[in-house]
Amino acid sequence: MVRWDGPLTKIDDYRWEIPREHRAGMRVPGLIYASEGMLESIREEQAAEQVVNVAFLPGIVGHSLAMPDIHWGYGFPIGGVAATRVADGVVSPGGVGYDINCGVRLLRSNLREDEVRPRIRELLTALFHSVPSGLGSTGKIKVGQREMDDILTGGSRWAVKRGFGTEDDLEVTEERGCLAGADPGRVSSKARERGSPQSGTLGSGNHFLEVQAVGEIYEEAAARAMGIDEVGQVLLLIHTGSRGLGHQVCDDYIRTLRGVMPRHGIEVPDRELACAPIQSAEGRDYLAAMACAANYAWANRQCITHWSRECFVQVLGRGLREMGLEMVYDVAHNIAKLESYEVDGRKLALCVHRKGATRAFPAGHPSLPSRYMKVGQPVLIPGDMGRYSFVAVGTDRAMQESFGSVCHGAGRRKSRHAAKRGLRDEDVARELEARGILAMAASRGGLAEESSDAYKDVAEVVDVCHRAGLCRKVLKTYPIGVVKG
Repeated sequence: MVRWDGPLTKIDDYRWEIPREHRAGMRVPGLIYASEGMLESIREEQAAEQVVNVAFLPGIVGHSLAMPDIHWGYGFPIGGVAATRVADGVVSPGGVGYDINCGVRLLRSNLREDEVRPRIRELLTALFHSVPSGLGSTGKIKVGQREMDDILTGGSRWAVKRGFGTEDDLEVTEERGCLAGADPGRVSSKARERGSPQSGTLGSGNHFLEVQAVGEIYEEAAARAMGIDEVGQVLLLIHTGSRGLGHQVCDDYIRTLRGVMPRHGIEVPDRELACAPIQSAEGRDYLAAMACAANYAWANRQCITHWSRECFVQVLGRGLREMGLEMVYDVAHNIAKLESYEVDGRKLALCVHRKGATRAFPAGHPSLPSRYMKVGQPVLIPGDMGRYSFVAVGTDRAMQESFGSVCHGAGRRKSRHAAKRGLRDEDVARELEARGILAMAASRGGLAEESSDAYKDVAEVVDVCHRAGLCRKVLKTYPIGVVKG
């Protein structure tokens, strides 16, 4: 890919601005969060130019933002955040991505690493067989079209009503696991056909189930609010999204919106930024279909949570209450949401696009469950399967500057094809096991393309966001067993 040599004006050690003057037509400057040491790798591809392109969107306010896990994406960079005015701005499916509501869910337990590690192979095998994974995988749940409507409108609540979890799970899920405004009538029959057999499946690519242990605790009060109080405590991290249904919704609406832009008088520098006014029929239709896909993803993670709990009970021979496999939080990182923020001294209704970016609301925010009111929203930031992950909390600075958003993970530094070159799954698995990490993958090449070398160091990514004031680090975890899609 061609190197990007555009201007990056240093604001401070962790903020770099692309001025509006860089290209005629930019409505706002670009802003990339990064350390100086990250700039060279950022310049190696054209993701920064995608930040510039996003700045052309009608109604965009503040900055076209990119988190330190920035890398090349479709239309928007992955790690991109943009807020557009509801009154006269646009919504762009490229600002959400193909895997709508790809997100992460964390469960804590009363278990310690020394209790789980002797049974980790058995536990991973149970998870591998109980949670269907891999490209095109189909689930254990068979639903007809009427029940599919219930999933698309009910999200996690549908799953809980079916016995796949509890009301407590809903309490600690973003939007209680159900985004308002979903209209199944706006979802194509092809999207439904793709989604119907895949409910309750992990999928492929970077999706995973990871059995972790707590490595370090930085803020004890915040960790205690999450039910985490000691090093060595076992956690479970779940990462997946809306599968083929979300992919098809995105594909359908990119084509639709691309076709209506001339009628709305919209021109953008990249056809991948297809968009429509939020208040237009097409814009409303996309948001209604996107909400359906988001709800499908929340139902998906809720079902996987239930089966994962069953695996722990089966393998460890203890009751669920004794093991305490309770949810810490579930948060989306590919979504567009209608939220209000102060911009230039005025409260505005905005459509906040987060594409490979995580919501990070501070203590006291009315959207938070009561247990997190004093500490802030848990922010779940997974790394690669060979190193570590982080849990943070949101801050007031994020609300003022990044529309309540922060990084979502490590961010790729190599394409999947490049990562697999010269690597075999067996070699990666052997190396991980030598470091005390057991890994299983459903898809051939699934471990090689997800090797640590393919990703940035998530510790550096999180450190930038922490030092920039967008979040506060609470704890660090390390993997002991991983199931990859």
